Amino acid sequence: MQDYAEKRDFHRMRVDAHIHITDSQGETLIGTCRDLSATGMQLSVSRPFNVGDTLTTRMESAGGQTPALETECEVVRCEPADDGYLLGINIVQVTR
Repeated sequence: MQDYAEKRDFHRMRVDAHIHITDSQGETLIGTCRDLSATGMQLSVSRPFNVGDTLTTRMESAGGQTPALETECEVVRCEPADDGYLLGINIVQVTR
């Protein structure tokens, strides 16, 4: 039987990359993408967001060999962390 953590439909890929995050008011900040799956991401950010907030993101590829990953997302979780907040976001649409 699979461990609970392995019952996801899509596996998570560990990432440690800068990501540009823009909220619905047009404010942009830079966070860190901690992990990525086909349907979501975990982001480390300096300020809290509300569950249900809509965000757009842009993450450049390492070395610029492939196009940036751009998404429209929804916040599903926001938890305090040692150095800020951890966001769980659902990818609504990959725009590029």
